[in-house]
Amino acid sequence: MRLRGTRTSSNIEDRRRSGGGGRMIGGGLGLGGVLVVLAIGWFTGIDVTPILNGAAAPQTQQTTRELSAEEEQAGVFVSQVLASTEDVWGEVFPQQVGEAYQPPRLVMFSQVTSSPCGGASGATGPFYCPLDQKAYLDTDFFNTLSRQLGAEGDFAAAYVIAHEVAHHVQNQLGILDQVDSYRRGATEAQGNAATVRLELQADCLSGVWAAHVDALLEPGDIDEAVNAARMIGDDRLQRRAGRVPQPHTFTHGTSEQRSRWFTTGYTSGEITSCDTFNAREL
Repeated sequence: MRLRGTRTSSNIEDRRRSGGGGRMIGGGLGLGGVLVVLAIGWFTGIDVTPILNGAAAPQTQQTTRELSAEEEQAGVFVSQVLASTEDVWGEVFPQQVGEAYQPPRLVMFSQVTSSPCGGASGATGPFYCPLDQKAYLDTDFFNTLSRQLGAEGDFAAAYVIAHEVAHHVQNQLGILDQVDSYRRGATEAQGNAATVRLELQADCLSGVWAAHVDALLEPGDIDEAVNAARMIGDDRLQRRAGRVPQPHTFTHGTSEQRSRWFTTGYTSGEITSCDTFNAREL
């Protein structure tokens, strides 16, 4: 992704210097094993606490520290990608929705932080909190995405950021409230099915963003995003966890669905192409 010389966003809140200093490491798993287990939990909704607590309880330590060169670089990258989403949605939203776009803030944290939606840790993965209209991201996740999940490349990481911003777009459109209201009166399986449609729509909206950053794209970028979507499909992650995929527990969609809806948004560049809620087949 061609980001050299592009602007950074002012809607960044960097908490990494005051984040937890200790890693959440469960006994004999080792750091690599823990990262894989956490990644599975992030994207499938599987409760991985029993796995992590099998050997030892996680420990965290609060410290104030300096950021490493890698973390500084990751922070600039996140800020530049966020700025690109502001530019795209600042134009697309008025054109296609007829309303002004109000960008979210993005909180970068290290290992642990708090939000109005609850406490966050590396185990929660990237998420969007509609209560404060902020996206939350532990930048260490990029290493997990690349090294543990097989989703390599800077545009794979950019796709993750765009996906969380897409939830903010959904919030502005009133979709998050509608889904939340539905889930309160639904069964667990029905609620999961609605969440899958919500997440696939966010994948599609990420594709819409990608369609409007052509000047920043390098050869292979779209392939990186499509691969990332495949690598974090519920079916693949459940298999990675040693489980037979159980569709009624899916919360984000299959690898095929996630990659296809991203591609749908990228091909069309239109918000209207992302109506997963009225799609007969996902």
